[in-house]
Amino acid sequence: MSPGDTLAGEGAGSGTAGHGLSLKRQLLLWLLLPQLVLWLVGGALAYRIALSYAEKGIDQSLTQSVRSLARQVKPIGSGLLIDFPRAAQDIIEQDPQDRVSYLVSSPPGSFLLGNGRLPEPPQRLSPVPGEPLLYNAVVDGKPMRVALLEVNYGEATSPQRLRVQVAKSLVVQRRLTTELVADMLAPLLLLGVLLSVLVYGGVSRGLLPLTRLQAQLGLRREQNVSALSPIEMTQAPQEVHALAQAVNQLLAAVRRSLGQEKRFLNDAAHQLRTPLAGLISQTELALAETDPQALHARLSKVLAGAQRSAHLVQQLLSLARNEAEVRLQTLDLAALAREVARDWTPRAMAAGVDLGYEGADSLGVQGEAMLLREAMSNLLDNALLYAGRGSVVTLRVKRLTQQAVLEVEDNGPGLSATELAHLFERFWRASELPGGCGLGLAIVAEIAQRHGGSASAHVVQPHGLRISLSLPVVSWDTAL
Repeated sequence: MSPGDTLAGEGAGSGTAGHGLSLKRQLLLWLLLPQLVLWLVGGALAYRIALSYAEKGIDQSLTQSVRSLARQVKPIGSGLLIDFPRAAQDIIEQDPQDRVSYLVSSPPGSFLLGNGRLPEPPQRLSPVPGEPLLYNAVVDGKPMRVALLEVNYGEATSPQRLRVQVAKSLVVQRRLTTELVADMLAPLLLLGVLLSVLVYGGVSRGLLPLTRLQAQLGLRREQNVSALSPIEMTQAPQEVHALAQAVNQLLAAVRRSLGQEKRFLNDAAHQLRTPLAGLISQTELALAETDPQALHARLSKVLAGAQRSAHLVQQLLSLARNEAEVRLQTLDLAALAREVARDWTPRAMAAGVDLGYEGADSLGVQGEAMLLREAMSNLLDNALLYAGRGSVVTLRVKRLTQQAVLEVEDNGPGLSATELAHLFERFWRASELPGGCGLGLAIVAEIAQRHGGSASAHVVQPHGLRISLSLPVVSWDTAL
């Protein structure tokens, strides 16, 4: 089996239990089968055309012969003078394989002269005096072509009719036609065989890029899956380049997915190691305490560590979920923001923070409501945690040209320019206040990116911080 057969038959067929033809066989079938059909049809047409021309030649010869023979029969009064020398008869009968039969009868059907009995014309054909009539007949089991000519003679009071028939066998003409067509089709057959060889070689060569593609994909099975490299097809047809590009996109998606999974596992292992070790240490110390107050203090630290670990796990799971594919749909960002602000008002009041909403009454975007709600919750949680008691936090939605802007602004202590550069990094924290794990704003940036937007942070004068999400805006008329 050739390399092309291996690619399509073994490589692709292994997943379908070997069903169906290989790509190479299908190409050869569609290229060579029409050629064979055209050769057969062309042979049949050539035979029919050659036979038609041969019959035309026979018809012309028979027409001349029947007229010549009719001229040798001369009416004299009420009789006939037949001037048919022996030499002419010998010429007509000299070829036994291509024998010419003739018959003179008067009245038609009554034998006068000839070398055989010739059949009557078909009933559907009516002879016209003076006009030759041609038809096919079978004499002694052999196909013949017959020319018939009738001539009127005699006096007006006693008219008579003379019939002259000349017939020639079609066997020799058909044999010559067959030989002519065979001699014509034999070179065409050789050319067809040569063309088939060239087509086979061209198909095999054309499928070589697929063979190389299969080989490169086979090497990927021996590599570390997380380090899959793109497929390189420098010399290949455009269709194979498109296939390789699609495979490269698939490999990139696999690398990205595996990289996200590996990063998630590394982040989880790294971030959970310290709080879990602290929980174990505080629990061991609590078990050794005999003083109720000291025991209560130890257990309080255990509870705080457990809460921080639970919050960290929740953030890590949220981050992993955000990295999956997002299904966007048209929604009202302003209405969603007002709803989130209402949900967070009780917690803001408990923290001594004035939380409010301002901005557009309605603004359409393409988004996923749950993820956008989570982004707003993380921004508000971050603002309530670090702005401090007595501060003002504003959740704002507005439109700037073709962008919908979601902002959370506070008048807290804010950040320096150096700290702003690290704000959206994972596990980076500007303060050691309890309750945070450094993932909230990283999740916000990831959600903005998944929605085709971006996240940014700005210092508010005289003090404070504003974090903005820019999302593509959608016209309600277009969405409907």
